[in-house]
Amino acid sequence: MKGSIYRSIFVAALFIAPAIAVHAQDSTKRRTVNITSTFKPVLREAAKINFNANPPAADTSKPVLKYEIPDQNLLFGYQPGSLKPLALQIDSGGKWDNSNYIKAGFGSLKTPYIQTGFSFGDGRNIGLNIYAKHVSSDGTREFQKFSTTDVKLDGFYKTPGNLEWDASLEMKQDGTYKYGFEPETLNFPRDSLKQNFQTIGGTVGLHNINLTPMGLSYSPLLKINVFTDNHKNSESNTVLDLPLQKTIGQVFGAKLDLNFDLTRLSPKGKSAINNTTYSFSPSLLFKTPNINLQAGIRPSWDNRIFKMFPNIMADVGTDDSRFTFQAGWIGYIRKTTYQYLASQNPWLWMPSSLNNTWIEERYAGFKGSVGDYFSYSAKVGFNKLNNQPLFVNDTTPGFGGKSFVVVNEPQIRVLTLGGELGFTLQEKFSMISSLNFNQYSHLAVNKAAWGLLPVEFNTSIRLQAVKDLWFKTDVFAWTGPKYMRQNGNVGTLKGAFDLNAGLEFRISQYLNIWTQFNNILNRQYQRWNQYPVYGFNFLAGVVFSFNQKN
Repeated sequence: MKGSIYRSIFVAALFIAPAIAVHAQDSTKRRTVNITSTFKPVLREAAKINFNANPPAADTSKPVLKYEIPDQNLLFGYQPGSLKPLALQIDSGGKWDNSNYIKAGFGSLKTPYIQTGFSFGDGRNIGLNIYAKHVSSDGTREFQKFSTTDVKLDGFYKTPGNLEWDASLEMKQDGTYKYGFEPETLNFPRDSLKQNFQTIGGTVGLHNINLTPMGLSYSPLLKINVFTDNHKNSESNTVLDLPLQKTIGQVFGAKLDLNFDLTRLSPKGKSAINNTTYSFSPSLLFKTPNINLQAGIRPSWDNRIFKMFPNIMADVGTDDSRFTFQAGWIGYIRKTTYQYLASQNPWLWMPSSLNNTWIEERYAGFKGSVGDYFSYSAKVGFNKLNNQPLFVNDTTPGFGGKSFVVVNEPQIRVLTLGGELGFTLQEKFSMISSLNFNQYSHLAVNKAAWGLLPVEFNTSIRLQAVKDLWFKTDVFAWTGPKYMRQNGNVGTLKGAFDLNAGLEFRISQYLNIWTQFNNILNRQYQRWNQYPVYGFNFLAGVVFSFNQKN
């Protein structure tokens, strides 16, 4: 029993001794715990995409590629103009991409010919073009002379502020003689037959390149020129045009055009004649890919006489733009000036008064293209002309009918039919033919529409035969206009048919040779009574080009 008591005391001592030792240790020492482990963390392997190394099957089919090429047959550089009996239509027949050139030649009718063109600037932000031309001829008939000299400077400048300025300056002189007197045995002082006209003028304008934030586009233009002759008569013309257009959304728009046209004619030894017109044209616009409509009016004042003109036009086309129907009812004032009359007939007496022409046009027609090469257009119009100037020979005894008097027709109605056909093959071949028919009726004062052409036909062909060879030909014809005989009766001139041709080929990088043949059939015809045109004549020369643009 004593043994068991001793064993119990011994076991209790074993438990109590460590507790006493722990309680007696130094408490100022830092307590630490050391953990020893053999565990190492390992990231789980990420899932990977398995790629197949097999190559795709080869596609042996040909791809179908669609190209959208704009139709090149809708816009033409040809613009018909008035035919002048002494003006030589000389053209090189080829398209020039040179910035500077000199074209010179000589012809059979003692005809010197020189034409130059120079370009300066980068062609994008600033540019200046200088053109000059001189040609003169001396026909077989006495005093059958003609000359023209023209110099023009044309420049532009684009500002950083979305504007482009345009300006031009022109100096032109035309000279001829009143050689159409009959009989030809009459004698006149040389100075009394001479007709010289000089024009000095310039224009300045600006327009915004992109629409403004308000959707506006504008292009004001100021044009001033002074026109004089060798008889000490002068005329000044000033035109201010202020067009403004606003886009409303994607379809609608509005347009307003203000126009002021001031003319002052100062005859020698007589009182000056003032001729002033002004108008403004408000219009509403509607435009979609197939429809283009303009509806408005044009209130106008002709020397304080008010006239309201319509201004309605419509174009309705197909989705592919191959066919477009056109119709309109428009009116406007065509200014009659000494300068305008002399451009129509240079053998006139200076007018004693200026009556502006009021024009109203009602027309309908269509235009379009067939395939990629053919184009066509046709139009029928019913027009009314008030105060149309006409030219009649001065039948005063002793003057030989060499001068023309301007007479005024208060009213003419004109039925006009016109059409045009074109064929264009890239820049290698082009042909354009036009036919216009005019029937004049309801004249109130004059017996006939003196000097106006009833039928006109024109054809122009341009051919690039090979890389460095160009050919051109022009055919124009008309039926004879009416003229007043010395007894006051109506006469009709013979019709005209004129064929011209030209050729040009390159012999080096900078040098071309050209030739021009006029009135090849040697037809004798008259555009104005008693004034026969030149017969067959030709010219030849060279073109030197330099400083080509790359």
